[in-house]
Amino acid sequence: MGLYAIGDLHLHFRSKCPELWQKTDPNWKDREIVFRRNCQRLLTEEDTLVLVGDHSWGKTLFRSRKDLKFIMDLPGRKILLRGNHDSFWAEEKTEALNVKYHGKLNFLHENYFAYKEFALVGTKGYCLEGPFTRDETGRLRGWDGVNEEQASTLIRQELIHLRASFEAAKADGYRKFIVFLHYPPTSVSRQSSPFTDVAEEYGAEQVLYAHCHGEANFHNSIEGPFRSIKYTLVSGDCLRWSPHKVLD
Repeated sequence: MGLYAIGDLHLHFRSKCPELWQKTDPNWKDREIVFRRNCQRLLTEEDTLVLVGDHSWGKTLFRSRKDLKFIMDLPGRKILLRGNHDSFWAEEKTEALNVKYHGKLNFLHENYFAYKEFALVGTKGYCLEGPFTRDETGRLRGWDGVNEEQASTLIRQELIHLRASFEAAKADGYRKFIVFLHYPPTSVSRQSSPFTDVAEEYGAEQVLYAHCHGEANFHNSIEGPFRSIKYTLVSGDCLRWSPHKVLD
């Protein structure tokens, strides 16, 4: 019995892929085949796999249904978190999705799922991504203030969702937490954020995130132990399409 995580599958069995990098990057070639084989090698029906956002390029649930079927057919229990490209999933319809896919897929938003003594909580999150300019030492020289103001509004909304997830678990008696975010927990070059603050406030043991795909972006946020919490990037291409083991 194990807990695994991975993100950014960006499946498109019944929709078009709009991104050139996904078509040209050799690390993305035949990723569905590689990923499925890795899951079949690593996972059993007793395991739990958390998919940390950007599951499908499909704009609607109809267009995404084959992508979700691909995920359903993987071994174990599957828990899905919303990503910024998951247009098929309106957050207010989370409960309807959990009813529709009951026993097949689990959708995480303002709720939680249990793994042993841990509550698995999370939200899509948000951060300021750029673009930024750097000097010859790698230090930031430019910062997009307009983008930062817009990001602040989205961050406040996502924090409400994250706290709702934590509180739902606390109400049921859970005191040990693992946090899943789609966006990285901090903006480029920063080591703390409202998301790291909330994770610390509730005593989370780990924070796992995705979104940073493409090798140039693999180190855009916190990695490893930081203030008693372990942070891990689980974007699919960073993991070479092999799910990361979070817990035994």
